[in-house]
Amino acid sequence: MAHRNRNDFDSTGDSSDAQDALGRMNDADDPERTLEVAGDATGTTPATAELERKLAEAQDRFLRQAAEYDNYRKRTIKERTELVPRAQADIVKQLLDPLDDLARFAHVDPGNVDPATVVQGAEMVEKKLLKALGAAGLEIVDPVNQSFDPQLHEAVATEPALSPEDDHVVARVYQVGYKFNGQLLRPARVVVKQWNG
Repeated sequence: MAHRNRNDFDSTGDSSDAQDALGRMNDADDPERTLEVAGDATGTTPATAELERKLAEAQDRFLRQAAEYDNYRKRTIKERTELVPRAQADIVKQLLDPLDDLARFAHVDPGNVDPATVVQGAEMVEKKLLKALGAAGLEIVDPVNQSFDPQLHEAVATEPALSPEDDHVVARVYQVGYKFNGQLLRPARVVVKQWNG
């Protein structure tokens, strides 16, 4: 095989090898063309790099907000679970004074105390207890001479009414009802007047 000199003339007229080589040399000399070719080869252009940076920032913000929300959710669950025992402790704390009075009253010598004093002491403890529970939000449902309300009252008996105006009016209360902060705990058990005229 003969060695070709660079200056030898190709008699076939095929100069494609020479043109390719010349093109590669020209590309190496042009920096913008080199950047374009390099961008195509790696898939990274300045615009792509900027978009990737913005995407990374958005992902970072999203992860931070997700972590903040998760911390907030855990904190509110913890506060909610601690709230019920704390509220119960506040109510029990208000009941300690009436409980002390009841304990003192329960341990008196019945031979040395007259019945009127016992009744008076029981009434005082009841008032103190109801005052403490009332401050916590307890309301007594005692509907004597009020219209019967099936949402608050439970009729256990009826009795004849003397006039049409007394129809469906509460005559007596067998057992008072209770509401706590507007929520019915127990309906009042009542006797209702009924007009049969």
